[in-house]
Amino acid sequence: MSSKPCCLGDLDRGRYPPVGVRDEIRANLVRKLRSGEPLFPGIVGYDDTVIPQIVNALLARHDIILLGLRGQAKTRLCRQLVDLLDDEVPAIAGSALREHPLRPLTLESRERVEREGASLPLEWIPREARYGEKLATPDVTMADLIGDIDPLKAAHQKLDLGSEKVIHYGVIPRTNRGIFTINELPDLAPRIQVGLLNLLEERDVQIRGFPVRLVLDVLMVFTANPEDYTSRGSIITPLKDRIASQIQTHYPRSLEDSHEISRGEAWTERNGDLPPVEIPPFVADILEEIAFCGRASEYVDQTSGISARLPIAVRELLVSQVERRIIRNPGAHPIARLVDLTQILPGVTGKVELVYEGEQEGAARVARHLIGKACAKVFDSRFPDVMKEGSEPDEEAAAEKRIDRDRYRPVLRWFAAGHRVDISDEMDDASYCSALESVPGLARLADQFLPSTSREGRAAAMELILEGLHQHSLLAKEDIAAGSSYSDMLGIMMEGLR
Repeated sequence: MSSKPCCLGDLDRGRYPPVGVRDEIRANLVRKLRSGEPLFPGIVGYDDTVIPQIVNALLARHDIILLGLRGQAKTRLCRQLVDLLDDEVPAIAGSALREHPLRPLTLESRERVEREGASLPLEWIPREARYGEKLATPDVTMADLIGDIDPLKAAHQKLDLGSEKVIHYGVIPRTNRGIFTINELPDLAPRIQVGLLNLLEERDVQIRGFPVRLVLDVLMVFTANPEDYTSRGSIITPLKDRIASQIQTHYPRSLEDSHEISRGEAWTERNGDLPPVEIPPFVADILEEIAFCGRASEYVDQTSGISARLPIAVRELLVSQVERRIIRNPGAHPIARLVDLTQILPGVTGKVELVYEGEQEGAARVARHLIGKACAKVFDSRFPDVMKEGSEPDEEAAAEKRIDRDRYRPVLRWFAAGHRVDISDEMDDASYCSALESVPGLARLADQFLPSTSREGRAAAMELILEGLHQHSLLAKEDIAAGSSYSDMLGIMMEGLR
């Protein structure tokens, strides 16, 4: 900062010419594209969809609206646009609009340039200070966004209320020469949206009936949720027409992308005297699959969507659950069990909007249903098929099916003999492993299809087998306090009949 010119006379006019923010962003974007620098670090899954569209819009110097459901990184994308601005830019010291000294906008600044000349003091605005953001709510006013007349200033300086010098500028003019984001645009009252029309195109701003010609230099970026168009508000057609580029965002389309997002965002590597928690890969897959299952569930309102924050929240809760167990059982292996998923319900119920059928079931039951569906998908991806005969196209396929089912026969016979397995998230490691190892054939299946280097890891895989058999209606499951009880399905049905 000390090497920068501090007054107008020292400013190199060739090095710091007045450049529009759109041209500035375009030039920096071109430079980054040529050098291969990452444009939006930390944004996952948009490389072939959203990011190319944003790049094209910025190269075209467009205002942008990002349209998508909640939890699709819309606001994060907006905030990272700041990285496309110059490190610092000069401005007239004390100017509310941060005007370039070679291109003053307001009457007051023009008078200062004429009066002070080469001694006009400058200030340097860092790129982080050139970003503004406002959450649109119904109570936002034109004074908040554009500005208002300051009668006290007019009385003190004995100026007419129509004078430009008595205006108290709102947040958008104060972001002049920068980027301004309005989140959830449909929530903005229609009359306020009308006030943005001229700002986007003609640059004419009316404040309490007094026309003020301000050629503001602001890149406007908006975000909106499609649900808002019908449930809470809408974007007026003239305003939507003036936003040159509408870009649709989306949720992660692959399990790998979802994993990368959660690993980058979830607080799982925690400092302290507790050992780091191990989440087996198949358990991590279940956490991500919960969101995928929710986005296809008939109980969930698909117009609302399921945020990518859900897997992040449940991953953090799962780590906390394991920490709670090892605090109570010093020396316990810090590995997540499948039964621990009973403690992640708060991370699911708060992020799922239910339709009428889901409301009838209840949020907790829907959350357990989604967790169960996720467990079934992960089980099916790692273990042989357990479905019944009937759909096999030929005898060879039917024989393979019989071989697969025979793998589970020792397990099912043991339960059919009247045995049961009770496990909980509070059991010590020895009791937890012993309970699962008592089931004949279960350890062999785990070792064959989901091997682990630890006894506790193998036990967690064995628990997945029981859960998978339950999800395919071959075992009964009863939720007990802080755990689960697995038993024979037919025995439970007969007991119910008796």
